[in-house]
Amino acid sequence: MPDYSALRILLLGAGHTNLLAAKRLRAALPDASIVLVEMATAATYSGMFPGWLAGHYTLSQMRVDVAEFAARHHIAHRHSHIESIDPIRRTATLNDGEVLEYDLAALDVGSHSLMPEIEGFAEHAVPIKPFHGLVARIGSLRPDAPVAIIGGGVAGVEIALSLARRQSGPVTLIEAGTRIAATLGPKGQRLLRGALDRAGVQVLVNAQVARIHDGALQLRDGSHMPTGMVLGVAGARAHGWLARCLPVNDAGFVRVAPTLQVEGAAGLFATGDCAAMMHAPRPKAGVYAVRQAPTLLHNLLATHHGTPLRPYIPQRDYLKIISLGGKTALAEWQGMTLHGRWLWRWKDRIDRRFMHALQM
Repeated sequence: MPDYSALRILLLGAGHTNLLAAKRLRAALPDASIVLVEMATAATYSGMFPGWLAGHYTLSQMRVDVAEFAARHHIAHRHSHIESIDPIRRTATLNDGEVLEYDLAALDVGSHSLMPEIEGFAEHAVPIKPFHGLVARIGSLRPDAPVAIIGGGVAGVEIALSLARRQSGPVTLIEAGTRIAATLGPKGQRLLRGALDRAGVQVLVNAQVARIHDGALQLRDGSHMPTGMVLGVAGARAHGWLARCLPVNDAGFVRVAPTLQVEGAAGLFATGDCAAMMHAPRPKAGVYAVRQAPTLLHNLLATHHGTPLRPYIPQRDYLKIISLGGKTALAEWQGMTLHGRWLWRWKDRIDRRFMHALQM
């Protein structure tokens, strides 16, 4: 039997890819030292988050307890933020000063939704990512409080429809562009706009937020609106510390080769939202993180064994299923647009199956 006792593996972040690969990684390397570093106590599944907001799921149904997950798979856990990675020395420094050495490492820390260009955002608004911050704030939100959502993409629309079902107070969706859900086709956009109208969500397009202060939001046209909560859902942004120690693209995401290996960093891989696939740029979407897991697993093992690595070739399009607040959904795929309750039931089965695999 090979001796794996000296092999040190770091799973840096409890993103979808790392969690999906972890169980099989432990099975393949039963004697390796595997450490999972994650500050959040629970990993939240983004696909079920709108359903939780709308009241269709409990917190436990859409979350994986990180400490329990690690213990279940005989993986050590560090409850900490990552401060930096040294790909030359092969170390990761944590915010408590601990330095972890690695032979192999997988970076999967996701993205965030902070908007530093908006005055007062950090003090008075809540980014949708990381999810654990929003979960805590939602619990203290009065049902009649007005809510403003910055960002009218698909995610912003889903959140607006879910909150409209949860809240009795007004919900406003603010989009800087000319239309909502710009990544969808015309039919999908019309269906979403109809759903927003029926839910009573106020939609503002060509609107930019200038300032957020306690209890109010100011647009660049000078108008004001009262708010009990402001949510930032306008796209994924890279964690600032990544650019200080790793190669990044213009948006600050970690540059990876087709094998998901960080450019110029032997033994270090990056996946999910934090990674920029330079060979095949794609929008930030959970489907890519999920489908990267088998490639990550294979390439971690191949690097250790000295065998050829496998490229990850992402699909060009993917099925988009969008929750409409109630137990109905809209789907778009390869130019086709469908909607109905059966789509929500289908999505529900997919999501529950995914979470069951992670919670086992």
